[in-house]
Amino acid sequence: MILDSFDRLPVYAGLHPGFSRACEALRQMQASPPEDGRHAVDGERLFVIVSRDPGRGRDRSDLEFHRRYIDIQLVLEGHDVMGWRALGDCRQLKQDYDASKDIGFFADRPDSWLHVPTGHFTIFFPQDAHAPLAAEGALRKAVAKIAVDW
Repeated sequence: MILDSFDRLPVYAGLHPGFSRACEALRQMQASPPEDGRHAVDGERLFVIVSRDPGRGRDRSDLEFHRRYIDIQLVLEGHDVMGWRALGDCRQLKQDYDASKDIGFFADRPDSWLHVPTGHFTIFFPQDAHAPLAAEGALRKAVAKIAVDW
């Protein structure tokens, strides 16, 4: 898991072959936010989901996990709170992994809570269970989904 300000996102480009393209797509979206929805960048290998969502609060934000995609979650407007727990420490499966949606859920509670203001991002790898949208207010985010198997 990584938390940093958006201007430092290129520092992490070498972590994965798809990160450089994701950085550029997110830079364009931050400069000129597109309509909400799914935006293809490189087919199923890289796409970005832009959405406006109300925060759910910490008590209603479940830990989710992915196997096929890495998330780069950029807060475009508002202030998100995201929970984190190492996937290997999760024990209470709440919803089985759905391969068609690349998501599963745990009932465990996060070990850490991250405050992610506008212009900041997180990177969650498959070993990171995370609980996004745990803030109380409205926010707008761009989530780049990068295939692990590039």
